[in-house]
Formats: sequence, C-alpha cells, structure tokens
Amino acid sequence: MARPSEGGAAAWHTAIIQKMILGGVWPVKFWKYLGLRLLTWALTIFIGVTFIFFIPRMFPSDPVENMIGQMQARSGQMDPVAMEELRKSLRIQFGLEGSLWEQYTSFLWNGLLHFDFGPSLMSYPEPVNDIIARNLPFTIGLSMMTTIVAWIIGNIIGLLAGFRKKKRSSKILEGIAICIYPIPYFIIALVLQIVFSYVLGWFPLQATILYNGGTATFITSLLRASVLPAISILLLGTGWWIISMKSLSSTTAEEDFVLYARYRGLSEGKIGVSYVFRNSILTQITALAMSLGGVFNGSIMTEIIFGYPGVGELIQKAITQSDYNMILGCITISIVAIATCTLIADLIYPFIDPRIRYS
Repeated sequence: MARPSEGGAAAWHTAIIQKMILGGVWPVKFWKYLGLRLLTWALTIFIGVTFIFFIPRMFPSDPVENMIGQMQARSGQMDPVAMEELRKSLRIQFGLEGSLWEQYTSFLWNGLLHFDFGPSLMSYPEPVNDIIARNLPFTIGLSMMTTIVAWIIGNIIGLLAGFRKKKRSSKILEGIAICIYPIPYFIIALVLQIVFSYVLGWFPLQATILYNGGTATFITSLLRASVLPAISILLLGTGWWIISMKSLSSTTAEEDFVLYARYRGLSEGKIGVSYVFRNSILTQITALAMSLGGVFNGSIMTEIIFGYPGVGELIQKAITQSDYNMILGCITISIVAIATCTLIADLIYPFIDPRIRYS
C-alpha cells in the first residue's frame, strides 16, 4: 500500500490498522505483548517475595522466643508444659512450624495468594492485615498525592529548562533544583521541623492526629500533621523530576525530527508539546509507575522524623522487633504494588508511543 501525501496520513493509518485487525496480525502481536508483560509481572512478584521470605529468617533473633521472654518478664515463671504448648502454638501462628520448605509453601499459599499474614508479634494477637489496613490510608494519602504533584511540577519545569535552556528563567529553575536535590532528605526534614514547628510553632513537632472530637477535628489535625511531611517530600521529589526531565528534553530537542519541525515553520509551543514533550515523557511515565508502586511501602524516613503513622513506620518497628509477619505483609504488598503499576505502565505505553503500537 503506497503511502499518501501528508493530508491523507490519518486515512492511511486507519487503513493500515483495519488491514492488521482484519488480517489477524494485530491480535497475535497484542496477545504476545500482553503475555510477555504478564509473565514478567508474575516472575517479579515471585522472586521478590521469595527473597523477602528468606532474608528475615537470617536474623539472629527468634520472634517466638522473644515473645515468650517478654511474657515471662511480666508474669514470672510459667509451667514448662504450658510453655512448650504456647511455644508450639505461637510457631504455628507465626508460620515458623515445620521445615523451611513447608514454611515457604505455607507463606506462598496464605500470604501471597490470600494476603493472610497471621498475627503481629508487636500487637499480638491483632492480625497484620488489620494493622496495615489502618495505617495504609495515611501512607497512600501523603505519598501518592506528593508523588503525583512533584511529578507534574517537575516535568513542566524540566521541560522548560531543557527545551528553552538559553532562557534566564530556565537556568534559575534548573539551578534551584540542582542545589536542592543533593541535600540529604533528613536535613531538609529537620530544617522544616525546626523552623516551622519549634521556632514559629505553626505545625506540631510530631504528627498528632485526633480521632475523637468529630470529623472536622480529625480532618483538621490530619492536614496540620501532613503539611511538613508533604513539603519535605515535594522539595526532594520535584528536584529529581526537574533534573531528569531537563536531561531528556534537552537531548530530544537536538534530534533531527525536531529540527525538521522547525524547518517546516511550526511554532515553538507546538514543537515543545507535540515533539519534545511527547517523546521525553515516556521514560518519566515508567518512573512514575514505579514511584506510585513504592508508595505502598511508605516513606520510612519521613514517618520516623515526623512521627507520621504509616506503613513505613510499621516496617521500621517490625525490623527492630523481628516481627516476621509484619515485615512479610508490608513488603509483599509493596512488591505486588510496584510490579502491578509497572505492568499498567507497560500496557499503556502502546497508546502513548506509536512506535510500540505499530511494531
């Protein structure tokens, strides 16, 4: 089929797609593409949860013995027979009964397939699922919102800095991002905490969320507790997105197809949006998907410094107290979330990049 003039490009593309669909070419390639992505998704989750299952079992401490020791410290000596029965019951509940292979297969069936991680050592006998469900909304609300806002702002500024790199405003914005990004996160967080909480007293030094007093009180306390953590994540995240987008857009702006668009007399705005932005944003979409998946494991440093309730704080406490079930629960959810978000990005890619769609 001969390619028509530019004016008939849309009709030509439509004819090609119809021919592919009617001829059965597109469905075969689509299912192959989908199958490979699903296989990668499944392998990523399987390998990830396998590692996270075995790593905690290399810790020198035994969570069951730790728990029995705490109980003895509080209540004194226990009957040896009752203690042995309690030890066996706890090992079953914490998935530590049987050989390592039996523990592993039990975890795959209960934890990975049914998301049942058993009781938490830190808050025994409360189930891990209930604790995560209580803390996860705080993590998602804070991290997801700041990640998306930082991504949007960073890509817009990065595009301007890379596409119009000779402009003074672009150089200033790029300079600010370069200065902010290398600063360690805990320094930014501590400076915000000292200035706005200790000196000015505008926000609480540690996150204090009031559950009693009605919905209005709860929302007000939650917003006040979230402002400083959100600003700290935004500053660091925006700096990274600016630098990465500036690098991508400046490289794309030197490509031949961009020069050809200028020779055709297209406006700089049209070139920036339709040519530079559309080609530069592809890598950023994949990075965003991975960042959104990482939202589910929480911002550990943020939650520790600001005392913010979330999954990151749970992971930190679980590691220090050898709470296997909590570690497995939090990180398994994170692995599944990251892999799923990356899979969604891969499936959306063909709708964004015609090179993938037609290949």
